[in-house]
Amino acid sequence: MVATIFWSLAQAEPEPANDVKDLYPHWEELLVGALAFAVLFFFIWKWVLPRISKLLEERRDKIQGDLERAEQTRTQAERELAEYREQLAQARQESNGIIEEARTTAERLRAEIQARAEREAAATVAKAQDEIRAERDRVFQELRGEIGEIAVELAGRVVGASLDATAHQRLIDEYIDQVSKGVAPNGKH
Repeated sequence: MVATIFWSLAQAEPEPANDVKDLYPHWEELLVGALAFAVLFFFIWKWVLPRISKLLEERRDKIQGDLERAEQTRTQAERELAEYREQLAQARQESNGIIEEARTTAERLRAEIQARAEREAAATVAKAQDEIRAERDRVFQELRGEIGEIAVELAGRVVGASLDATAHQRLIDEYIDQVSKGVAPNGKH
């Protein structure tokens, strides 16, 4: 129908456009325009507007869903950030505890090592003192024997005869005991 109208308009001869009747539309044109408007309005109302409404609703739902997901993501990120900060604080607290425990352990080990070294040094000193005493006693016994022999030999030379070794040994031992006690053989200090 629209095609026939356009075809009839194309076939018609143009009239001069100087009349007043040409200023206002003809009733056929108004009828065709109204019909075209009605068809276009019905087509838009029946198919285009529902589709546009559906697209707008889908877009609104998508945007709403995106906003909700963004809000959930933000909330989750804030929650994870708070958990991360809490874990970081706990880790710092644990590391401080470990450091303090290491310091305490190091101080305890230092004290134990120092005490052990002091015990070992004291044991070494005591052992050395025992060895010195033993060596002194051994040397003293050797000297006592040698002094006794020398004294017997000298007394034998002085007297000219061999003296009783046991009597001389007894005299030498008494003399050495007096010397070791700090008493002179004549009874003076």
